[in-house]
Amino acid sequence: MGPAWANGGLMLGLFKRKPAADPVMTDRLKAWVGALMDLAEKDTIMLAELACRDPGCPDLETVITVIKADRRRFELRFPGPMAHVTEADVQSLAPQLLQ
Repeated sequence: MGPAWANGGLMLGLFKRKPAADPVMTDRLKAWVGALMDLAEKDTIMLAELACRDPGCPDLETVITVIKADRRRFELRFPGPMAHVTEADVQSLAPQLLQ
C-alpha cells in the first residue's frame, strides 16, 4: 500500500518548479547590484525568490546573494518578487554594503 502521503496528495505540488525568471529583469538586478558594490568578473551574484510562511514575513521575498572573490558573502533581501525590486531599493542598501 505504501506511505500515506504517497497517494494522499499531501505532497502534491511540493516540488513544483516555478517558471524561470525573466532574463532581462535578472540581468538588470545583477547590473544594479554589481555597480553598487563595484563587483569584478570573479565575483558571483545569485538571485532567488523564496516563499515564506512565517507570520510577519512577506509571502514572497527576493534574495540576492553576492559572493566576492575573497569569499566575503553578502545577502540582500527585498519583500516581494524580483519584478518589484527597483534600482532605488538596491541603492537604499548602500550604507550597509559600503562600510
